[in-house]
This record gives sequence, structure tokens and C-alpha cells, in this order.
Amino acid sequence: MSYRNIVCTACFVVFATFFGARTCRAQDEPQQPPPDNTQQPPPDNTQQPPPDNNEPFPGGPPKPAGFAFPGLFGTGEGELQPDFSPLTGFQNPTLGFPGIGHSYWVPGLQYSSTIQSNPSPGPGIPSWYAYNYVIGNVSLREAWDRGTLIINYSGGGSFATDSSIGSGYYQRLGMAYTYRTERWLFQIVDSFAQSPQSTFGYGGGTGLGIPGVGGSLGTTIPGLGGNYALNQSIYGVGPFISNVGALQVNYALSRRSSITVAGSYGLLHFTQPGNVDTNSTVASIGYNYILSRNNTIGVVYRFSAYQYPGIAQAYGDQVVSFAYGRKVTGRLGLRILIGPEFTHYRIPIGTSSQTTGFSASANLTYAFERNSIFLNYLHGLYGGSGVLIGSITDDVSAGFSRKLTRAWTGNLTVGYARNSAAGGTAGNGGYAPYTDWFMTAGVNRPIGRNLQFGAAYTATIGNYEGYGCVGPGCVTSSNRTYNTITINVQWHARPFVLQ
Repeated sequence: MSYRNIVCTACFVVFATFFGARTCRAQDEPQQPPPDNTQQPPPDNTQQPPPDNNEPFPGGPPKPAGFAFPGLFGTGEGELQPDFSPLTGFQNPTLGFPGIGHSYWVPGLQYSSTIQSNPSPGPGIPSWYAYNYVIGNVSLREAWDRGTLIINYSGGGSFATDSSIGSGYYQRLGMAYTYRTERWLFQIVDSFAQSPQSTFGYGGGTGLGIPGVGGSLGTTIPGLGGNYALNQSIYGVGPFISNVGALQVNYALSRRSSITVAGSYGLLHFTQPGNVDTNSTVASIGYNYILSRNNTIGVVYRFSAYQYPGIAQAYGDQVVSFAYGRKVTGRLGLRILIGPEFTHYRIPIGTSSQTTGFSASANLTYAFERNSIFLNYLHGLYGGSGVLIGSITDDVSAGFSRKLTRAWTGNLTVGYARNSAAGGTAGNGGYAPYTDWFMTAGVNRPIGRNLQFGAAYTATIGNYEGYGCVGPGCVTSSNRTYNTITINVQWHARPFVLQ
């Protein structure tokens, strides 16, 4: 799919949704109730199995409030509803999601700037340069009796102060649709991005990199988990386009057990030479069993295929994972999957056409009264981040968010990734692994009813040991540090209610 077709498709989805909607009218932004310092932790009611009868979800179809897709630290209308996404599906666990009281759309504007250091300045190469972003945002939330649609879109331009980099386009689109009956659950998610550099540490804990107007009005769609996500854990600068679409169906066999079938297709395309484009296809089938109110176990079979346009090599990857999950609404979300991994090469590497290893992923989110933490870990075969033709990846990240004052929120995030060439070979020669670190510290605060401010500092350290890397400003020696200061200001109008 060409760049022009991708952009036109994204714009068509957004504008067709908005201009095809029924009459809209403006209203004040929904207000959150004042904090109650005496409030006790939310009841431990996540994943409670229904009473013993023939209906897996007695009491009729769920209410419309049960379908929003939450952000990690975001809030929304109403009380948190339990996260009903299946354990063996494509979505990472959440703390729950806010109820939807209204269907609406809301536009906004955004200015962002990333001021970055160049680790190897020289004649005609500045020590520091900046990307300035001017972006238009729009978010839509529509609730029906059994389903919910959420669309977040941001689009604009990026303008670099370094003339050798020039200007470019910036786009982000997140879409999620959910439909639920007594036994069936259908979920569709699509994520599109066009950006001047890799997502590894991008945005620095601010609203940059997240589509939509942000805050409680632009409910963030949770990330796809494991191999369903397009892994870009090798840091690089240089424009790229990515898109992943995923479909999931869950059927309740009984009040405790269910079957989940999921699939996705993703592409990672770079607009400058020297990078490796990747197409990925993932399909899985899993079985879920609710042990108790908060605990679920399962088993899942997953097949992944990685292809590289213009390159003969390709991989087929099969994994059988055992899964455990625990969810406590408003407090805890945990999922762990681990199992053997069998990788087949289209073209034999050395004397071997297959290898055996293991695949693992773990996601933890925990909320305190004023703090939130998360921890993510991945291990297994991935596409190679646009640098390698397949990679064995270890990717771990951890984050902490704290309400500093009534207005200010602080966050700290650390990430580490190690990518080794699949089968011991690489697209750029050599055998040493790529290792990347990033650390981000930032603050955010609302200004009035319609403005959000964020600022952060990010340090990224790449160790390529003569391996070679891609993109303007990328260097080939070890332990190079990139310093980035991110400033983000977002404004949104009052929401327009959909009648």
C-alpha cells in the first residue's frame, strides 16, 4: 500500500465518520466529581463469574458504558468498568475503563517541539537541532446498546531546524470498535503512524505520539500486546510509516470458559534507503478459564509470519504459550505468557532451516492512591525494527507516575532492548547485537478547561559496536547518547454531542 493510499484512507475514515454523523451541538466538557479522600479501594470484582445457570452473561446485554478503551493513566466519565478483554487475546491488560455517558466528537490543536542533540557534530552538522510539530487533533466516542466506537486522529507537519533533514509529515490514527452480546465479543483495532523517527522512547511521557485530543475526552486505545505490535526497539532517526490492523472474536462456552480467535496484519515502511521494510501476519487461537473472581488461566497457539519486500528471506514462527492473568478493577492488571517457540527459515541459515527457543511476555499495571506503575517484558522473534532481517528481541520497560500536586503529574520511564540477528546473521553485516537504553522524566498539567501542557527530558543510549545503523545523524560507534527535550501544548474545543 502506497503512502498516498494510506493517508487518504486515514482521512476518509475520520471525515466520513464525522460528517456522516447526525446533528451535533456543543456542550461543556464533562466534569469529574471532586476527589473523595475517604474513598476506599474499588471492590475486588473483576472477572467474577456469573451465577450458575445456562447464560454466560445473565442479566441481559451489557450497558453502553462497558466499552470504552482506556489509557494507562487517563480518566473518563463515570466509574471504572471491569476490563473484559480475554486473557489469550491481542490486548494488554488494563485497570478497567471509564463509562461513557455521552457520544461526542471534539477537535483540537497541538504544538510540540523536540530539541535533540547530535552525538557527532562537525562542519555543517549542528550540535543541536529541533523538530517542530503543528498538529490538528480530533477524537470521537460513540456508544450504542451493544457496541462502542472510538477514533483518535492527529495530523500535521514536522519542521526540522537542520536543513539536511528538512520538513515532513506527522500522522497518528487509533481506532477501536467493540460489539458484545451474551456470548460473543467482537473487537477491531487499527493503529497507524507516520513519524520522523522510531517509537523507542518517542514523545518523552508527553502527549506527543498519542493520537487525538488527549485527556479524558480522547480516551487512549490500549496497545496491542506481544507479536501483534510492530516492535521498533532499535533507536533510529528517519521517517517511517507503520500500520497494524487486528480483529478478535471471543465466544463464551460457559460461565467460566471461552475461546478466543485473533489475527492481525502489519507493515513497517521507511521512506529513505538503507532500511528494511517489514510485513507481518499474526494469527492465534486460545482457551480461557476463570479460576476465581480475579484469576484466569489459559493456553494459546500463535503463528507469526515475517516477510521483507525485495528480500528473499522470510520467517514462520509458531508458539504454544501457557497464560495467567489477574485483574482487579482500578487496582491491578497482570498477564504472563510463556512457552516454546519454533522458527522456520525460508532460506536456510548455515546448515539449519529452523531453530527452537522460547517466547515470553509479561505486562503489569498497578495503581496506588496517588501513584501508578507499569512493567512490560518481551522475548522472542520479531521483525527486526527496520534494521535487521528478523531479530531475537529482549525488550523491557518500566514506568512510574505520581500526582505531585492538585494540578501537576510527574512520570518516569526506563526502557532497555537487545536485538540479535535471527539465526546469527544480519542485514547489515556482523554478529554483535544492538542494545538500546532510554530514560525519560517528565511533567504534565492542565491549564484551565481546554489546555494541557507537558515537558520531558529523554536520554537515549545506543551501542552498535561497529554494526552500523540507519537514518540521518545515526553513527556507527558504541555508546552514543542522544539527548532530547520535549515540549507539548494541546488545546481542544468543547465537545460536540452526537444526537
